[in-house]
Amino acid sequence: MGSAASATEQVLFGTAFTGHHSYAGQPVANPYAPPHLTQAAPTYSAPQHIPPQRIAPEPHKRAGGLVAGMTVLALIVGGAAGAAGGYLVADSRPGQSASALDAPPPAKQASTPAPAGSVEAVAQKVLPSVVQLQVRGRSAAGEGSGFVISEDGLIVTNNHVIEAAVDGGSIVAVFQDGRTAKASVVGRDPSSDLAVVRAQGISGLTVVELGRSDDLKVGQSVVAIGSPFELSGTVTSGIVSSLRRPTRAGGENGSQATVMDAIQTDAAINPGNSGGPLVNMQGQVIGINSAIYSPRTGTGAGGSVGIGFAIPIDQARRTADEIVKTGKATQTVLGVSVRDNPDGGALISEVVSGGAGERAGLKSGEVITMLDDRRIETSDALVAAVRSKAPGDKVKLVIGDGTRTVEATLAGQPVEPK
Repeated sequence: MGSAASATEQVLFGTAFTGHHSYAGQPVANPYAPPHLTQAAPTYSAPQHIPPQRIAPEPHKRAGGLVAGMTVLALIVGGAAGAAGGYLVADSRPGQSASALDAPPPAKQASTPAPAGSVEAVAQKVLPSVVQLQVRGRSAAGEGSGFVISEDGLIVTNNHVIEAAVDGGSIVAVFQDGRTAKASVVGRDPSSDLAVVRAQGISGLTVVELGRSDDLKVGQSVVAIGSPFELSGTVTSGIVSSLRRPTRAGGENGSQATVMDAIQTDAAINPGNSGGPLVNMQGQVIGINSAIYSPRTGTGAGGSVGIGFAIPIDQARRTADEIVKTGKATQTVLGVSVRDNPDGGALISEVVSGGAGERAGLKSGEVITMLDDRRIETSDALVAAVRSKAPGDKVKLVIGDGTRTVEATLAGQPVEPK
């Protein structure tokens, strides 16, 4: 997706960005307004907001419409009977041929297991673990998705799905078997757009199987499952379109920029899919659906154009594990502020005293062009690359044209959501 203008300075890894980025809690502009990225969950709608279109009849004249429909049905049945009678009479005439409508329906499909590796098999395995989350805040309501990671009710989702309920709101989890339960927030991390909630008073849930995302390949098949436009249990399929795609998604009240090292997919993802799983053909979760690119006009919600983004499960798993164990997440930081360099790379504008960058010998004015084997073309690419690592990981940074290389040990800092 598009990077920031070169003149815009960003906060990177635990220091205050200026411009439209912030990782220290300062307000930032929402980078996902059309025609850029849109959160895959519906925008929480105030009462005056026009809701997403639903597949439902018009509410007015409901009773009359039902009667009329029944009348038409009766007419169709009567007409069909007459046609059949006419056929029986005409059948004896030479030159008449039978219609496909006269053939008996085929036998029902045999109740056999779905072929391994098929979308059908993936759906059968994963659907019982996918949850619809109904969220209400003080003045807005919305819906999203999540998936079960413990049989007693732990659910992983996006932060932007549940953030409206944090301050005195409510969350209701709706499971595939029809059960519902109130849910509370265990912890959340706006910087990685992840949250864990717990459904209350429930047990015996089907738990997902987590896969890995570090061995994904472009072109491999994937399946997305969630509740787009309130249509719970929706299954779509596609491929991995790209990897390591620096993407800004989610956010706290639309003001907290988040940059992730996203998996791009063409599986249909729409408002309401946020927080739901992206799975491989073994039915293992390899990503968390979070954002879509969706050009839109007017006030209507954007829809899928085949460009969706998911948080890689390797990054999400580490963050979710921290939240479950401590209630908080740790953000991986390099300890520098950077901005886009006009000729490519991430230009260091400030080195934080005592930070990982200073300890590695990084200097203001230098341009980082590679992190390990990954080319760094923008400051967002560096943010995403660092966040894909864990605190304590060692990385090799190439400066400029490669005349200087430094090794840095990444640090971590607790995330304090507001």
